[in-house]
Amino acid sequence: MTDAYDRLLNLLHSHHLICSVEGLLGWDEQVNLPPGSAAFRTEQMAEMARLAHAAATDPEVGDGLAQLEQDTEALTEEQRVVVREARRDFDRVTRLPSEFVTAKARHTSAAYHAWAKARADRDFASYAPFVERHIALAKEEADLQGWGDRPYDYAINLHDPGFTAERISTLFAELKEGLVPLVQEIDAMAGNAPSALKGFPVEAQRTFLREVTAQLGFDYEHGRIDVALHPFCSGSGLDVRMTTRFHADEPLDSLFSSIHETGHGLYTQGLKAEHAATALGQYVGMAVHESQSRMWENQVGRSRALWQYFEPRYRELFAAQLVGISSDELYREINAVRPTLIRVDSDEVHYNLHIILRFEIEQALFRGELAVSDLPEAWNDKCEALLGCRPSHDAEGVLQDVHWSGGAFGYFPSYCLGNMIAAQNWNQARAVLPGLDDDFARGDFSRLLDWTRREIHHQGKRYETLELTEKVTGSPLSPQPLLAYLRNRYGEIYL
Repeated sequence: MTDAYDRLLNLLHSHHLICSVEGLLGWDEQVNLPPGSAAFRTEQMAEMARLAHAAATDPEVGDGLAQLEQDTEALTEEQRVVVREARRDFDRVTRLPSEFVTAKARHTSAAYHAWAKARADRDFASYAPFVERHIALAKEEADLQGWGDRPYDYAINLHDPGFTAERISTLFAELKEGLVPLVQEIDAMAGNAPSALKGFPVEAQRTFLREVTAQLGFDYEHGRIDVALHPFCSGSGLDVRMTTRFHADEPLDSLFSSIHETGHGLYTQGLKAEHAATALGQYVGMAVHESQSRMWENQVGRSRALWQYFEPRYRELFAAQLVGISSDELYREINAVRPTLIRVDSDEVHYNLHIILRFEIEQALFRGELAVSDLPEAWNDKCEALLGCRPSHDAEGVLQDVHWSGGAFGYFPSYCLGNMIAAQNWNQARAVLPGLDDDFARGDFSRLLDWTRREIHHQGKRYETLELTEKVTGSPLSPQPLLAYLRNRYGEIYL
């Protein structure tokens, strides 16, 4: 059994290395790729997908799993987790023909470039055929996997095993019931005054966010941050790639998108590198991943205690820009509540409404109740109904997010689920780690990071999201802690 397990690990490691190269090409495509090289990169991505698929479906993997499954009692608890998840992955990937995998990879690369151009041109019509093709591919994949009558549930399950559209709808309905009146109450008090933060030099922004993210714990010996059209984080624990974007008149956008991606990066760097090729060193699902990014971005990043430490440096770098702005006014700006059309720029109070909008639209698309050609109008109508503002063009509406260009349907709910998990994790962390505010005020984030690594990162895929959340927090997943957190933090400022 030991020999069979070692052979399986070698095969999984080979597949992991191929996937890591594939991911690096994807990062480079959004950060460095010359515009004239897009067609060539499409072919490269298709070939890497073919190689990854061949490694994942190697008959030796199936033979090794079958041998190990004959006597699971002879395996350790950790080995059983590896075998269980490897079986799940092997069965899923072997249901997908190589031709389908390469065609999807080729289309994904082409769709990204089509989205980038359409966004720049504010022209959804040119991008619509790529979305239509991605939906067709998603439905075909669901059918190949035996989920043909529930393609959207399959899409959700790819990102967050254990969840369905029905389960998410129940959680979101409860959240919406408490959130909408809270948003209205805070909006009435906030007044929507324009930001006073203008003219922040990009190089100084770059310096500050690098210092902040390193202080939080991101290891720049095994990672880096660059500029992309849409912020993201990719890679494995030994090589994490983050991106952000800069605007001189929107300095908090680059800062908090960077802290958000740092939360992802900390999770990735916290997974056990020696187990990177197996379930013991892989994240459990995107909702948990987003719980890490959203907690560092919001509960930590927007806290008074953190800014007690970083404000002097911020004023040193941006002395002219912060003249006449008091510490209380800066804190209020950091936690400003303003309805915005752009999800990644949204304050915490409105953010989940952006996700509910996307979730409802995706459901309608997959049920056949909404045609892709009608997406801009449907998006604008929902935006006006939920957020009280209407996009003036597609770039600030239906074209703002990169996700559909990658066929990542069912991903958006992870952000809102992540917010719920983050609130529960935050309550638990504060209960078991008294004095966190004092830590933050000294620039020390190590106790919180160590706790997340012990309780969440090092668990790998031992548990699915709902079970892990209950193990960490002692309570089932619920929107109520998130609602309480929002009311407490923003009630202090506005109510």
